[in-house]
Amino acid sequence: MAPSFDHLRDEDLDEDDFDVDEVDISDIREKYEVQLEQGYDAFVVVDGLPEVNEEQKPKLVKFLLKKLNTVGKTREDLIFMPMGEDGKSLRFAFVEYSSPAEAAAACRQLDLVPLDKKHTLRVNKLTDVDRYGREGRIDDEYTPPKIEEFQEKEHLRSFMADPSGRGRDQFVMFRGESVGVFWNNEKETPENVVDRQHWTETFVQWSPLGTYLTSVHAQGVQLWGGPSWTRQRRFAHPFVNLVAFSPNEKYLVTWSNRPISIPEEGHPALSVEDDGKNYVIWDIETSKPLRSFAQLDTPAAAAEGEAPKKAPKFPWPAFKWSADDKYVARLNPGQSISVYELPRMNLLDKTAIKIEGVVDFDWAPATVQRDGVKSYEQLFCFWTPEIGSNPARVGLMSIPSKQVVRSLNLFSVSDAKLHWQSEGAYLCVKVDRHSKSKKSQATTLEIFRVKEKGVPVEVVDTIKDTVINFAWEPKGDRFVIITTTEPVGATAVPPKTSVAFFCPEKAKGNAVGNFKHLRTLEKKNSNAIYWSPKGRFVVVATVANTQSSDLDFYDLDFEGEKPESDKDLTANLQLMNTADHYGVTDVEWDPSGRFVATWASAWKHSMENGYHLYDFKGEQLREEAIEKFKQFQWRPRPATLLSKEEQKAIRRNLREYSRVFEQEDAERISSADVAVVEARRRILEEWFAWREAIRQEVAEEREIYGLPADPVADLIKAKTPELATDQEEQVIEEIMEEVLEETEEIVQ
Repeated sequence: MAPSFDHLRDEDLDEDDFDVDEVDISDIREKYEVQLEQGYDAFVVVDGLPEVNEEQKPKLVKFLLKKLNTVGKTREDLIFMPMGEDGKSLRFAFVEYSSPAEAAAACRQLDLVPLDKKHTLRVNKLTDVDRYGREGRIDDEYTPPKIEEFQEKEHLRSFMADPSGRGRDQFVMFRGESVGVFWNNEKETPENVVDRQHWTETFVQWSPLGTYLTSVHAQGVQLWGGPSWTRQRRFAHPFVNLVAFSPNEKYLVTWSNRPISIPEEGHPALSVEDDGKNYVIWDIETSKPLRSFAQLDTPAAAAEGEAPKKAPKFPWPAFKWSADDKYVARLNPGQSISVYELPRMNLLDKTAIKIEGVVDFDWAPATVQRDGVKSYEQLFCFWTPEIGSNPARVGLMSIPSKQVVRSLNLFSVSDAKLHWQSEGAYLCVKVDRHSKSKKSQATTLEIFRVKEKGVPVEVVDTIKDTVINFAWEPKGDRFVIITTTEPVGATAVPPKTSVAFFCPEKAKGNAVGNFKHLRTLEKKNSNAIYWSPKGRFVVVATVANTQSSDLDFYDLDFEGEKPESDKDLTANLQLMNTADHYGVTDVEWDPSGRFVATWASAWKHSMENGYHLYDFKGEQLREEAIEKFKQFQWRPRPATLLSKEEQKAIRRNLREYSRVFEQEDAERISSADVAVVEARRRILEEWFAWREAIRQEVAEEREIYGLPADPVADLIKAKTPELATDQEEQVIEEIMEEVLEETEEIVQ
């Protein structure tokens, strides 16, 4: 343990034992002196205390102790409150914790915390006070800080104002060693915004709202943005591998498979407390680290008598965020879920949520307003497998109350996957169930209607096969699944699949009816589902498949005639188009839902790398093959600022807006045609001018050498002298008869 304050008394030091003036022990002191950072790192200095006398001091110490013990362990005798010559306290105290980690937690969680209505605590490490406040580092006389002149910064969302006025979207491409950002010009060549060599070392990534472009380097992560694409933020995490943002771009998580190693000379952002950690959570606004975490070593449990199982697949993201960025949570597999409050990063209620056997959890992607609940809450779901005679369980928990608002017991469960709808209105738990012999399995869908009173659960158990993919319609209530009857796993030939569409029945008012099967398409090779971010349209694709690369574009609100069997359903399915992109590895919709990009990445194979661009109907607009093409990402857009009423008004007047847009498109196309014609005319005129200049040059040269100006005419005259004599012109007329049409009629 670090030395206590009892060791700091003056009477403990006997200066008669040695004379520093006579004996030079500087070399010994330098070699054996205990470093301040190592000896007093369990101490903190608490400022901002009220002024008290000796009689009031014990009461203040006890009151302060309650605050201090919320983050660690300390005692009254480990709190030293200096008193002034007037018998009153100096409004600060030294506190010793049981470990340096608790002292660091006190600085992080108690700083700027109100002690009462009039006093706010300021908590700092004792080592920091000495490091930054020792003699010579602070002037005795106060000098006001120099206020720098205001400099207007670039607008980080200037990309929302497309200079062309066409509402285009941007995308980033990483090919070879070059990274470029482009405007989408549909059929025309993309307009380059910025293109830089060696902009990143591994990959690029947009922030969730499109504000920043992330580049990843051995030294850490950098965020870029603004019209001039300058560096906006820097996060120094050595050998970083992965990056994840919070939904509202307030925080950032970085991870490296190499534990952090702090050098002796220190680190620009991290401290010795972060040494050996793998994860760092950063505040994006300040570029400061909030807290670091070590990698969890969690091998899969094995039953008695069985060989140890392989470790589970590395989960990413390891830290998951609530929809409003107020909480971040981490799974301790099989044991608990730790929920931390932002920005202090303190454990909610000082304890993890113990859930025996917990396998996975996921936050609701939006703040859900449940029927009958008026208090603030964020929801997350979790599931546990069957343990002994206890069934598997799915739970829906409310934060910060930690109350399980809905739970569901399940039997014969092999696996489960959690799928939230984008607005948090529904939660689908895809449950793979095995037979008693465990030789076959099928899937059921347990759908939680989160916004309805009591959170009822609807079961879709008509699926006889195994579901390998599931996707909700964004901002909607329809979903698509892909199933297969063959075993899932590594096979020489990918199994045939079926694509099934589901939608609710029509119901009165705003109620949503029960989910019903709409249609199933058999004998497909599809394995991926990509909904338009606006809903209605969906692409069902075959990706990363050497035998097939199909793209099917569907419309679930087709305006044509509806089949009689679907009259009571809220969808009208229509296949709009099919396409084929050989070697396709990725598919992504643009944020407006107007275009779809597909690409073949060199990270996955080296055959015909490049990208294709389609409109929402599946018509191909562009195809570009690019050597060493690695990555394509549309730039996200923040949520609209229009109210729901304003959006409804726009939909009602959509025909009027569409006329304006169609006229602008026609003018743009016609202006492009005019430009092409003018360019051709200019080239033709230049050729005529060149031809005339050459003709004049030849005529001058012939005149110099005494040659006839028109040798061809002279030659003709020489050969036909009779034509050279003057003759009167004669006009000769010829009459020609031409049969235009001939018919033969037989009269009987």
